[in-house]
Amino acid sequence: MKLLTNAQKLLLLLRRQRSSRTTTVQAHDPSAAGQPALTSAQLDELEKNVELRHHRNNVPLIRKLIEASVRGDRSVEQQLEEELGQLPNATHPRLLDYGDQPRELAQHVQREMPLKPKEFSELARALNLYRMDHLGNYTGHKSYYLTGHLATLEQAIIQYALQSVTKHGFRLISVPDILPKEVIESCGMRTEGERTQVYKLDTGECLSGTSEMALAGFFANKVLPEEELPLKVTAVSRCYRAETSGLQEEKGIYRVHQFTKVEMFAICTPTQSEAELEEFKNIEVDLFKQLGINFRLLDMPPCELGSPAYQKYDIEAWMPGRQMWGEISSCSNCTDYQAKRLAVKYLRASDGQVQHAHTINGTATAIPRLLIALLESYQKGDSVEIPTVLRPFMDGQEFIARSKRIPETKLVKFIKAA
Repeated sequence: MKLLTNAQKLLLLLRRQRSSRTTTVQAHDPSAAGQPALTSAQLDELEKNVELRHHRNNVPLIRKLIEASVRGDRSVEQQLEEELGQLPNATHPRLLDYGDQPRELAQHVQREMPLKPKEFSELARALNLYRMDHLGNYTGHKSYYLTGHLATLEQAIIQYALQSVTKHGFRLISVPDILPKEVIESCGMRTEGERTQVYKLDTGECLSGTSEMALAGFFANKVLPEEELPLKVTAVSRCYRAETSGLQEEKGIYRVHQFTKVEMFAICTPTQSEAELEEFKNIEVDLFKQLGINFRLLDMPPCELGSPAYQKYDIEAWMPGRQMWGEISSCSNCTDYQAKRLAVKYLRASDGQVQHAHTINGTATAIPRLLIALLESYQKGDSVEIPTVLRPFMDGQEFIARSKRIPETKLVKFIKAA
């Protein structure tokens, strides 16, 4: 952690000196400002971490830029700042020998699977609850409609998740879907480049990929009393991802451009963050136990961690219609990665010093994939049983049968004039 802290301090120094016009040589001389510079050995460790996580950071370039900066070349400062800002978080020591495979920590088998399960799209179409075909002309690729009781089921899942997490002390916040790109990048998601998942608007702002970003931005540039930590909040929002996939197993609503998610987010002290991550994980496990689906808990290897994550747990549900495990939830400890970029701090009670906080995030429910797991697992012939915990949010309804209220839509290629 100290190594990444030095890199982050160097990044903060660059930002300060760009505004205060102090010289680059002074800023990178440890004896001049009492601030650490990155040594060659430390850069070697950073490069090992980048390789371990399969990231594409250019550490050799960072070496050259640091050398030029120390020599007093101010023209490289912005490029160096950008390169340092793209480095991933440190990696939890527990994960260092995982290789490229996750560790399965638990598998929860709670119900027998149907003998001849239908895949979600086939089942939802048969019940007239869903439409994804022929939408390209006016809603774009990877769009969908949920209708009838399937739309009601979506709302029931949201209310169930909110009721569950608020019992654990999470406070509900309604968040914006449009954010400055600086907030999104500070949270660890790139907004530039060929492989970005971010939708950019003509104004220069972006559509939020998850409410984690808006929740983190809400606390930017704030100093919180230590007595208030951990501070836990939750939000329901639409999430926008400019990603696509041609994989057969990810067809239908498994990977889409917009979906609804209930997100959990916490700000805490460094000594609280690992315990908070365990609480997030336990909340998620209990949510899916109550829903009665078959799922497994995974401890993810370094190569599966996004830039902000120090460690991460994934939950995958068994989707019998697809005969595959599909990710439905995750939670991550981002330590001070996001907090330093957004200046989220707390006032330490013991000595009154201001310190950077740690942030934790987790998915309570991501609707489309959870709908796949529920419908494929609970199908019974020509109907779908509703999980017991969701029935209070659907007026006690126990089954979903074919809907006849929503008219079926068909593609008309030609209309002959009378």
